[in-house]
Amino acid sequence: MENSWLYSPNRLYLREKVLKILLTKYGSQLENGTPKYSNESIYECAHDWVSQGNGTIHGISQFFEDYYAKGC
Repeated sequence: MENSWLYSPNRLYLREKVLKILLTKYGSQLENGTPKYSNESIYECAHDWVSQGNGTIHGISQFFEDYYAKGC
C-alpha cells in the first residue's frame, strides 16, 4: 500500500464510516426495482470526501446529494 496520508489509519477509518453512511442511506434505495444510485457514485464520493481533507462525517450526505446524486 502506498505510504500516503490518504492511507493512514485515521483516513481509512474515516473512509469506512463515510461508506457505511452512504451505503446505508443511498445504497438500498430502489427506483422501479433497480438501484437509484450506483455503487460507483457512492465509492467515488467517499474517496473524494476523504482525499479533499475532510476530517469528519459531518456534511457527507449533503455533499453526496449536491455532487453525485444529480446524475442518477
